[in-house]
Amino acid sequence: MDSQVMVALLLSLVGGLSTSIGALFVILNPTPNLKMLGLLQGFAAGLMLSISFFDLAHNALNSIGFLKGNLWFFAGVIFFAVIANFIPEPTLAPSANVKSKKKKDNDGGKDLMKKHRRQVLFSGIITAIGISLHNFPEGMAVFLGSIKGLRVGLNLALAIALHNIPEGVAVALPIYFATQSKWQAFKLATLSGLAEPLGVVIVAYLFPSSLSPEILEGLLGSVGGVMAFLTLHEMLPLAFDYAGQKQAVKAVFIGMAFMSASLYFLEISLPKDMSM
Repeated sequence: MDSQVMVALLLSLVGGLSTSIGALFVILNPTPNLKMLGLLQGFAAGLMLSISFFDLAHNALNSIGFLKGNLWFFAGVIFFAVIANFIPEPTLAPSANVKSKKKKDNDGGKDLMKKHRRQVLFSGIITAIGISLHNFPEGMAVFLGSIKGLRVGLNLALAIALHNIPEGVAVALPIYFATQSKWQAFKLATLSGLAEPLGVVIVAYLFPSSLSPEILEGLLGSVGGVMAFLTLHEMLPLAFDYAGQKQAVKAVFIGMAFMSASLYFLEISLPKDMSM
């Protein structure tokens, strides 16, 4: 069993650390302009909506029924809506010294940019949390797949790595824009992916059989509600502001199509008797 856990851990690292590849796409390019930020925020919003409705909520409805699935989903929505009211806006490190005498228009523009950066930073941090929660059960799936066989586990890990790359972009981009720190962007994107091997460790050692399937599916449905609230409350408004409504909506549907395709490859990579 120990060797199987080690194999599953290594495979989950392949999938989880691919968020770092997404972060590299962000930090190796010049700082994106606001329109590009809006388009990529829209793309990331599409990823999140697809995960929330087509993966987490869908599985919960099929597994525990329409009523219970909806109750768990909206419990996640309400929970995060309440929590969001008590989360203070993160403060940025002060920028370079500014002369005391500035035109009021310039001051207003700087204040607006600071507000935008606070919003983007908050969005990036919560996105990292949401993606970490999504990556956690993927680690469980990699563990179960590797128990089935190395080829199954490897195929599953590679499929997960494919759709974790844009998740790394979704985390790193707003963090890099808000902080101008490549290290902070890379670090948070990488940490969000490390939830995947953490899922392997927990499912293998802490409660391999104690958590009932109904409770697990319900919790994942709540995670879907959290991610849906995050997307509609934080990410879409930013995408509309920076890229314009028409362009942002196009980016959302492109992101949804991309994530749906990657979820399809995940589905066909799973064993016939195992669902994610």
